[in-house]
Amino acid sequence: MVILPWENQTTIVEFMLQGFSSIRKLNIFLFIMFLVFYVLVISGNILIVLLVLFIHHLHTPMYFFLVNLSFLEICYTSNIVPKMLLITIAEQRTISVAGCMAQFYFFGSLAATECLLLAVMSYDRYLAICQPLHYPILMTGPLCIRLAASSWLCCFILTAITMVILSRLTFCGPNQIDHFFCDFTPLVHLSCTDTSLTETIAFATSSAVTLVPFLLIAASYSCILIAILRIPPGTGRRKAFSTCSSHLTVVTVFYGTLIATYLVPSANSSQLLRKGFSLLYTILTPMFNPIIYSLRNRDIHEALKMCLSKKPGFLLR
Repeated sequence: MVILPWENQTTIVEFMLQGFSSIRKLNIFLFIMFLVFYVLVISGNILIVLLVLFIHHLHTPMYFFLVNLSFLEICYTSNIVPKMLLITIAEQRTISVAGCMAQFYFFGSLAATECLLLAVMSYDRYLAICQPLHYPILMTGPLCIRLAASSWLCCFILTAITMVILSRLTFCGPNQIDHFFCDFTPLVHLSCTDTSLTETIAFATSSAVTLVPFLLIAASYSCILIAILRIPPGTGRRKAFSTCSSHLTVVTVFYGTLIATYLVPSANSSQLLRKGFSLLYTILTPMFNPIIYSLRNRDIHEALKMCLSKKPGFLLR
């Protein structure tokens, strides 16, 4: 551990991420599993992005937001998994304080952005189902761009506030983070200075970007459910529900894993369980999103069939 003198104490300039296990054979198994999951996340989400970009009939607001979500998942996973793979197979557990802060910043910003994007996507489905005649007028291209851009910008700015305050804390030891990435709670617990202001601001900003979008999503789908139940039984009702079922599944999985992670007690006995839940929203949820959209979405099915039926290189024409 590298240390510097600081007012009769020692200030940490690097952390040690503990990861999952010190057993070599188990680490090899975990490395292979995480690597496979990571490849699936990257390839699946890149496939979604390419399909939407090059297939003309997918140039709609719903798929524009889906491209944003897929690109976010690529960045989100790439912020955490490469370092986790190094920890697992090469035991390169050290990470500088600056690197740890940067990882936390991008993790927090991207997770918050996903909350807002899911809320925007639910609003898009609300307009499409509850106000179908006005949908093309209300959900215009410029509005889609503004909604997506504001989601990204707002969350990166809010997380920057927390990150700046967190970076002003002094870490005097120990430098062991019992996690596989730099999350907020393990970092705060290592500080030797008062963290009450930091925790209050973090709670306020995280509540703003998680609870408010969740309430908007709940309100949107309540209206959607009422509208669907008013449709006479038959194809119309089934088609209306199928257009939003994929998104509702993604929302349920994402918020379910977040709740499961951060409602688990922070006692040492539950730390392994917290790591397991953290894996759900850092790897498994980004991996399942393309699967959910491809399995439950007829437009994606048709786009995939179109790609498979064309000669190589047709996308470049």
